Amino acid sequence: MSSQDEQLPAAAAPQPAATSADEGMTWWYRWLCRIAGVIGGMSCAFAGLWNCVTINPLNIAAGVWMMLNAFVLFLCEAPFCCQFIEFANTVSARADRLRAWQKAAFYCGMAVFPVMLSLTLTTLFGNAIAFATGVLYGLSALGKKGDAISYARIHEQQKQMDEEKLTGTLEGQA
Repeated sequence: MSSQDEQLPAAAAPQPAATSADEGMTWWYRWLCRIAGVIGGMSCAFAGLWNCVTINPLNIAAGVWMMLNAFVLFLCEAPFCCQFIEFANTVSARADRLRAWQKAAFYCGMAVFPVMLSLTLTTLFGNAIAFATGVLYGLSALGKKGDAISYARIHEQQKQMDEEKLTGTLEGQA
């Protein structure tokens, strides 16, 4: 075993950082985002390949970008699909350390670019699931919805503070 082989597992090992589990994502939501990313990658790949079968250069450019999107989605969300690439686990570990809003912005931006290049049904439908993956990550970045009891307490406290301020100013004028 060479020294390079010994360094690869250490580089691919997950490091304790701000992962999606620390952001409050449940296990099923994390899996939903991953599955949406894999399905989005497949739709980008097929639609990108279909988009390249044309003579219009903008459609070809959009198709190539869509296939690149598919590769990035597979690399970040399902590195086991890219076992033949040496750096797949490292890239996946880095992508897992990103915050949810960063993934959301990255995936949505990747999905919008081919649509701006060539606005066709193929690019719209091919990038729709990849965009939805970004939306799912964006929703997880917003956090959990609070319960009605805590909102009612906050509202009552604000109302009480407003009344105290109002009575304080009225007493000060008298």
